Amino acid sequence: MDQLTEYIKDQIWILEYPVRFAGMDLFGRMSIIKLSNDDLLIHDPARIDQALKQQIDALGEVKFILAPGSYHHLFVTDFQQIYPQAETFICPGLEQKRPDISFDWILGNQPDPRWADDLDQVFVHGSKHIWEVAFLHKPSQTLILVDLLENIGDDYQHKAGWLLQFWWKLVLRMWNNPKAAPEYQMGWGDKQLVRQGFQQILDWNAQRIILQHGELIEGDVNQVLTRAWVKVLK
Repeated sequence: MDQLTEYIKDQIWILEYPVRFAGMDLFGRMSIIKLSNDDLLIHDPARIDQALKQQIDALGEVKFILAPGSYHHLFVTDFQQIYPQAETFICPGLEQKRPDISFDWILGNQPDPRWADDLDQVFVHGSKHIWEVAFLHKPSQTLILVDLLENIGDDYQHKAGWLLQFWWKLVLRMWNNPKAAPEYQMGWGDKQLVRQGFQQILDWNAQRIILQHGELIEGDVNQVLTRAWVKVLK
């Protein structure tokens, strides 16, 4: 049974889930955030079964389902079927990429008033290939990203297949070297616009990062981000 891990006591829980992409076995990471009014927000949903539903229901009532990035939407409809009363928010662009997903709102630079006390957010318009909305959990100063940072290297807690190692070590030079996803590195679009989003994230002065691919970042957050985004920030 997939087991939720309490990451921030009584506030954030995470769950890793397997993802196969471009022939590589990767892992995504769902976050469940309990808002100050005890409502639950699901960030980047994983596949859900009854066992996982029981764990989630023990935490509170699911009110919001978020698809925060261009490549992070696979299991939104699974959650919608289980929690039809929840509202769905999607990253800009997904309304065209996934017209089969029904949604209530499109995420932007301003947090919904119902979670504004707990979360801040900013939309990063990377390029025509990939966009995402970054979040800050304000009570714990936890940054939540999907593809703006990936951290895979020697401390990777899963078996890294040969194809993943080939790309990360020899081609992308991302092994032990956290960077944005390869899709971002193909081109950043309007760098001035992206730089504004990056600067807002840096101004948050987060203390840790929940990211979707690779190991969590538990310190020196702005230093890690600045190195990862140097080509845009300089």
